[in-house]
Amino acid sequence: MSEPLLSVQGLTLDFETRKGRVKALEDISFSLARGEILGIVGESGSGKSVLSFAIMGLLDAAARMRSGAIRFEGMDLAQKGAVAALRGRELSMIFQSPRTALNPIRRVGQQIEDVLVRHGPMPRAKAREAAVAAIARVRIPDAERRARAFPFELSGGMCQRIMIAMALACSPSLLIADEPTTGLDVTTQAVVMDLIRDLVKETRMGAILITHDLALAGEYCDRLMVMHAGHVVETAPTESLFGALRHPYTRRLFAATPTAAATLDDLAVIPGALPDLRGTLPFCRYRDRCERCEPDCDSGPVPFDVIAPDHAVRCRHPA
Repeated sequence: MSEPLLSVQGLTLDFETRKGRVKALEDISFSLARGEILGIVGESGSGKSVLSFAIMGLLDAAARMRSGAIRFEGMDLAQKGAVAALRGRELSMIFQSPRTALNPIRRVGQQIEDVLVRHGPMPRAKAREAAVAAIARVRIPDAERRARAFPFELSGGMCQRIMIAMALACSPSLLIADEPTTGLDVTTQAVVMDLIRDLVKETRMGAILITHDLALAGEYCDRLMVMHAGHVVETAPTESLFGALRHPYTRRLFAATPTAAATLDDLAVIPGALPDLRGTLPFCRYRDRCERCEPDCDSGPVPFDVIAPDHAVRCRHPA
């Protein structure tokens, strides 16, 4: 079996703050193969973005990696300078809000040129041509004219595609898309996601889609990983997960997702709230919200059990 493109094993990470230590991630493990799209889903505050920033080496100075390893093509990304040498070239990320991620006083074509010159290295004149080609690649018409535009002159969907063009400019092996369709209309969402899926197939790069939109993840991802309060609670191939939701949180999360056929009365809320990650936490961080909670849920760390081929769940009483 070939080595995975990305491997995260036993990652535990927290933040030192004035109000105490925030236990943001605990014992996170997963892998990603080339040509695969992994969807990471969960509520806001579940740790999805923190995990992506850890992979990209973009964490705040207050972050402390307590244990675990992050390996990209076998390389330990925890080594000093390892991520910085790869970021933008082998590892790229599409951030949540393109309008805030793009420099508002620099033309979008120039911003793509900067990436190419920095990671090429490439002469500025050649980078200018490559930037226009990158914009055309993400299906923006009249790419040469659009390259001279400032972000405020483009629509939200156009800015998002510029961000994708920038992220893919150096043909990375791994793309992380953090809520790439936030604020976009349904038609533009489909265009952006079709583009990412097509590029994954064409280039065989690996991609991680971070989203709270389960319908979107279900349509475009090969596998899903469900996170709650810094834990991975369930993971499986998309079809298997949709066919057998085993963790109580996963079932609640899906029940709270709107569908075209559902009415407002059909939507079910997830009771309670995420626990405060600063104090003493229960072994199961979903315990206080769970209708299946039993006394033995507090008996020790909850194992992450494989209950079917490629399907694992962190729960003592799965559905």
